[in-house]
Amino acid sequence: MGINENVAKPLDRLAGLLAADMDAVNALIRTRMESRHAPRIPEVTAHLIEAGGKRVRPLLTIAAARLLGYEGTHHQLLAATVEFIHTATLLHDDVVDESRQRRGRPTANLLWDNKSSVLVGDYLFARSFQLMTETGSMRVMEILASAAATIAEGEVLQLTAAQDLATTEDIYLQVVRGKTAALFSAATEVGAVIAGGDAAQVRALFDYGDALGIAFQIVDDILDYSGTTETIGKNTGDDFRERKLTLPVIKAVAAADQAERAFWQRTIEKGDQRDGDLDQALAILARHNAIGAARADALDWAGRAKSALSALPAGEIRALLSDLADFVVARVA
Repeated sequence: MGINENVAKPLDRLAGLLAADMDAVNALIRTRMESRHAPRIPEVTAHLIEAGGKRVRPLLTIAAARLLGYEGTHHQLLAATVEFIHTATLLHDDVVDESRQRRGRPTANLLWDNKSSVLVGDYLFARSFQLMTETGSMRVMEILASAAATIAEGEVLQLTAAQDLATTEDIYLQVVRGKTAALFSAATEVGAVIAGGDAAQVRALFDYGDALGIAFQIVDDILDYSGTTETIGKNTGDDFRERKLTLPVIKAVAAADQAERAFWQRTIEKGDQRDGDLDQALAILARHNAIGAARADALDWAGRAKSALSALPAGEIRALLSDLADFVVARVA
């Protein structure tokens, strides 16, 4: 299930339309990730930031501001802030998850060590707060500080919920809103705020980012079971091996018979995994159409994201943001 090249074009077109802004954002990132006293900081940061990511989150900040007619430069500071927060969370996540691959490359914790990843992540969080204060907007700082706290809260909730078969779809959604959607919605919301959008416009862009982020994470969780290593940039089946209860498994557990439930208890709750278990997990997911049901949820959230845009000014940026929602789910459509 690779990315449909025709659907991928809206993201490229949005990046092309906002290329001058994104060039400025990339220059800010390179400048602000430097350290006079600790050369390992730019080494570790560059390894991840320059690994070919699409810069979706900072692009959302730039797009939201420009959509509402913003002509200043503070949106560039905020876009860099968002990327630093995102990179910091990735560094920390790879340590927590003991991951070995990210964006098709070895993780920083594997190339260096866990201590370097955690401390450089801390540094990037600190840098992000320095950047956001330069806008002089207390509301922007409130939004991004709240998002940082929500992200951490979501990660901690996942620690307790991920291996508990009692975890419901509502709890899963709470985790996703924390670990993923919070930064998407903050990215679009601060773009609207810095542009001076009215309350309805700010809310619409928050809702768009929230729904887009949820769709994005559901798709990511689906691809862990149905994608390829080349497509997802990490090892297929990592969520199963890491005993994460993601949406497809939650749906399968809800429909499980006694033998299937015993299988999930052994592999997810107890961590007793054996050769062939991933194939058996895939067979159970297929039996209950858990992947298809999760795909339907992702499409629904993408639809909500597109609907939120109706309250915003029509034009090329709005059209591309709508197409971006399609792009997010195209990987599993």
